[in-house]
Amino acid sequence: MTVPLRPPLLVQRPSKALLIGMVVSSLLALVVLAVMLWRGGPVGFGLSLLLALAPLPVLLAAVLSLDRLEPEPKLHLAFAFAWGAGVAIVLGVALTLAGQALFTSAGYGAQVVDAMGTVFLAPVIEEALKGSALLLLLRRRREIDGLTDGIVYASMAGLGFAAVENVGYYLSAFLQNGVGATVQLFVMRGLIDPLGHPVYTSMIGLGVAYALTRRGSARYAMVPLGYLAAVVLHGLWNGAAATHSLGWLAAAYLVIMAALVLLVVVAVRERRQLVAKMGAYLPAYQQTGLVGPQDLAMLGSLPGRARARRWARRAGIGRAMSDYQHAATELTMLHLRAEREGMEPARFAVERDALLGAMAQARRW
Repeated sequence: MTVPLRPPLLVQRPSKALLIGMVVSSLLALVVLAVMLWRGGPVGFGLSLLLALAPLPVLLAAVLSLDRLEPEPKLHLAFAFAWGAGVAIVLGVALTLAGQALFTSAGYGAQVVDAMGTVFLAPVIEEALKGSALLLLLRRRREIDGLTDGIVYASMAGLGFAAVENVGYYLSAFLQNGVGATVQLFVMRGLIDPLGHPVYTSMIGLGVAYALTRRGSARYAMVPLGYLAAVVLHGLWNGAAATHSLGWLAAAYLVIMAALVLLVVVAVRERRQLVAKMGAYLPAYQQTGLVGPQDLAMLGSLPGRARARRWARRAGIGRAMSDYQHAATELTMLHLRAEREGMEPARFAVERDALLGAMAQARRW
């Protein structure tokens, strides 16, 4: 097998629709924040924005840590975040208010209308809008190679939505009851339950990813089932919060934490399975000289990969080691996609040789 030293890497061109969607969503998020600034003034808005952004770096790091083995394109991650922060927020508020107006016109009282908006309309509308980010990414479906990818994209959309929504909640608390109420709300939304929206929407991410990575027509049923699970979790939390009962809040919190544990278990299990698959596919490439016994031992162990990256950083070749590991992982994913989708041999060969070339380029250092 001949391996070119400097082959063109198979990087998809940025989708114009994706770029336009990210720009439009970002502008909408800025408009929403500008309206909040005008409504609440610099002090209230500044405090609300600070509290909303404070946990975000930790939350982003936690979500992206699931994606270390086979990182998703930064543009796609940014799109999902911006979609949640912009389009999903604006349409979510507009459609929820429109739905509440319909209930009001039907003769329902203010208390019933408010409860319907919180427990029913908001979960149904918001989860559909956040989850639509994954449906828009289906044109780039090769980027969703496993259940973890669905979790990551859905979580990014959820984090974007929560960041802007929290600014609005904190600002309302500040305007109505002052700093104390704002900080109290931050403890609930920013510290106790900061992963609510990512967990809800991750149910949709699981459904979409399952439909894309499994065989059989029944797999498509997982998309509406994932959406239903997201709506139920979201409605459960909103309903518990509306009761102001610590018992109901604790019960809802336990259910959401159970869902979070499930997501982590799915991601960890899938990561271990992918690492194990490397031991099945990569030995065939030892004849190229790009994969040796030590490389196989390193690539087939998560601790081994981490030790190799630490050694490479000390030696000043940390980027090359990361590129090598990434290309080897993508090569394994290519084999899995070929098995799942029945890829044409010519296309498989082109992508395989490009990845082998990337491994060769990294090893030159």
